[in-house]
Amino acid sequence: MNYDEWLKSVPTEISGDLLWKVEAYRLALFLADLGWHDVTKLTQDRRMLGLADQLYRAVGSIGANISEGYSRGSGKDRARFYEYALGSARESRGWFYKGRHVLGEKVAEPRMRPTTQIIRLLLTMVPDQRNASLHEDSVPYVCSHETKPISVAHELSNLLNHALFPDLTHHASRITPPG
Repeated sequence: MNYDEWLKSVPTEISGDLLWKVEAYRLALFLADLGWHDVTKLTQDRRMLGLADQLYRAVGSIGANISEGYSRGSGKDRARFYEYALGSARESRGWFYKGRHVLGEKVAEPRMRPTTQIIRLLLTMVPDQRNASLHEDSVPYVCSHETKPISVAHELSNLLNHALFPDLTHHASRITPPG
């Protein structure tokens, strides 16, 4: 299966997510699907059991860390997970290279190309995210019965005033809601 065919096969639950716009993520998922077949072949040779396990973990970790990082609220957090993905991509490329004796050059070489592309993309993404703001539009949380913003101090005071524990209610008088 080539990349274009594979793209058409991805369910909308994945391709409809904003994360899908990240090319490194798409390539990582594609590589993981390819890796599944490679690991199956590698495990047929007992000498390759450890390598197959390492390869499968590393390949799966690339997309997992990109998705984890993408979901973080700060650029610093995103960059940290993108760095983990970068390490896993480099590790994967090395495992593909080491597995070439069983996989064959005609399989290993095409696996190293998208892995190198992921590495290049991540090397750009990491510094870009260090000072970035949240990339998804924030949606305010409003209950249907709310008509105005709620003061946390006011709500805490109400909660303590109506608490079921009488020994806590004396603390409520210390909290003065603003306004």
